[in-house]
Amino acid sequence: MLNYYYKDSIENFLRKDEERILGEISKNNMFGHISTERFAWMNQITILKESLIGKVGQILFEFSIPRMGKRVDCILIIKNIVFVVEFKVGQKEYLNNDLDQVWDYALDLKNFHEPSHQSLLIPILIATEAKKSFIEVFSTSHDDNLIYPIRTNACDLKETFEKLLNFFTEEKSIDGEHYLQGSYSPTPTIIEAAISLYSNHNVENITRNDAGAINLKATSKYVSETIEYAKANNKKVICFVTGVPGAGKTLVGLKVATEHLDQEHGNKSVFLSGNQPLVDVLQEALTRDRYFSERSKGNKITKKEIKESVKTFIQIIHHYRDEYLRDKKAPYDHVAIFDEAQRAWTKEQTINFMKRKKDIPDFSYSEPEFLISCLDRHDDWAVVVCLVGGGQEINTGEAGISEWLDAIQTHFVDWETHISPKLFDSEYNAINAINLLRDTRKVTFNENLHLSVSMRSFRAENVSKLIKQILDLDKVGACKTLNQLEGKYPIVITRDIIEAKKWLKEKARGSERYGVVASSQAYRLKPLCIDVRVQTDPVHWFLGEKDDVRSSYYMEDVATEFQVQGLELDWACVTWDGDFRYTDEGWKSYSFVGTKWNNINKEERKKYLINAYRVLLTRARQGMVIVVPEGNIEDHTRQPEFYNSTFDYLKKIGLKEI
Repeated sequence: MLNYYYKDSIENFLRKDEERILGEISKNNMFGHISTERFAWMNQITILKESLIGKVGQILFEFSIPRMGKRVDCILIIKNIVFVVEFKVGQKEYLNNDLDQVWDYALDLKNFHEPSHQSLLIPILIATEAKKSFIEVFSTSHDDNLIYPIRTNACDLKETFEKLLNFFTEEKSIDGEHYLQGSYSPTPTIIEAAISLYSNHNVENITRNDAGAINLKATSKYVSETIEYAKANNKKVICFVTGVPGAGKTLVGLKVATEHLDQEHGNKSVFLSGNQPLVDVLQEALTRDRYFSERSKGNKITKKEIKESVKTFIQIIHHYRDEYLRDKKAPYDHVAIFDEAQRAWTKEQTINFMKRKKDIPDFSYSEPEFLISCLDRHDDWAVVVCLVGGGQEINTGEAGISEWLDAIQTHFVDWETHISPKLFDSEYNAINAINLLRDTRKVTFNENLHLSVSMRSFRAENVSKLIKQILDLDKVGACKTLNQLEGKYPIVITRDIIEAKKWLKEKARGSERYGVVASSQAYRLKPLCIDVRVQTDPVHWFLGEKDDVRSSYYMEDVATEFQVQGLELDWACVTWDGDFRYTDEGWKSYSFVGTKWNNINKEERKKYLINAYRVLLTRARQGMVIVVPEGNIEDHTRQPEFYNSTFDYLKKIGLKEI
């Protein structure tokens, strides 16, 4: 259920005195006394009174959009139409940012408000002093009863309503009360969730409440109860949380971390990740949000000051490791949450790094072993939470989850282990380590430690399942799952990068983020103007606005699996190169060295490449286009046969070609 500052029938609104309406709006808003707010509302009331004469329906002012943390100026429910109205009082132009704003409001309702799924929604941008209005009706390729935003000035608003109501004639009317009582179940991006948690220590008002969210709550609750158990009984416990891509593992970790942000000394938690792009993007997003919030309140504070505070909440794992190499005392934190724990380094990789980079020749730990040893310094209690993504190791030297289990088995006799039963699945490669551990240590298995429903792809929860089937060469299963996604989550293929970019722009509405992604080994996409060796800054790519040439929107800079893992787009263009090819014998992996492609023979490197494509193919929340180039018969590095079999395989599964 959504809320608002004012609700009435249009008939009553037209009869009431303007000052009375203004008073009712102001009464529900703690900032209602601000003169600029009152001036804007009075103008809106006056304009709407003149424009709605003779109309019947409901009117709402300052209608809440919780996920966005904002309010729509006005919602009008007339006959069979929901008008989403945004005023720009005194403005003479229709600015793109304002157009995106009103479109975003309507999109949020269309995607996450149940009665809006089937309702006709028309966003209207009113630049009150604009010279010209644009009342033409344009539908989009989505065909979901959400119309391209109408642009009108104040003088033409009455005519705008008349034209739209006449154009969309239908006897059936929307039940206003039913519409407003409908459930609102949003799915935030990880950036939105992190901001909400850091600001409010709460995501309840911006997350959905269906089976996926229930699963999320159950996991968070189990981890929190485990922390309380460890604290009350002076125990040391390690938990392994598994989940499908996009299921909310990172969200669970952030939620647990924020629950302890304001606790007294000795009960603090820290969220750690070896994923530098994820940490950089989240730190910058939190810093920007807090900065603008504080400045809007008149508080003088610098971004540098805020960033230092944010860094105590979200840290890069290697900084944490280095700090406790230097400082031999127990950490300030009793709870450490390790995101993407499967990416921690092996013993060999860690020892090699310490010798070369840190000048520590006698270092003898794997990264998991050392990190657990830091928390083990506490005399009383400690909890380690490992968030585990299956099949997502993408870097040389990444240990997988068995290294953590081996460390517990070998060195930490007193630690209890709580494990998701899904860790037995082959993609986690941990069966032997689990069996060995439970023979000698206290191990508890609990279903609540697995997140089974993808929250990222809110349109269809089976996207990660489809990608797994495609990469596992399960053609029958992939065809079946793809059919289940029909009409919910579009996935198309093409040989033409220009067509792919055009498709993205047609699909994305408002400020929905889109961009081009590719494997870090896709060296022969340069003829498509894609050079993966050029480093993309993930902060600008994920947070930049549409007018920022460094942002994903420009589709000039491409992000690889290293920049996008743990983050997400609304719409993605996945470009496929000759590094990963479908054949009758299965997937073949190649690396480009010098002037030619070479076979990859090491199983570990093959695994990294297939995982890279798994990451790339599970980044989009709403849909994706896959580009498999045609190649060029005159270029020995881009022969058509390097690409054709992959394209044919995807097409046979049922992906539609554009």
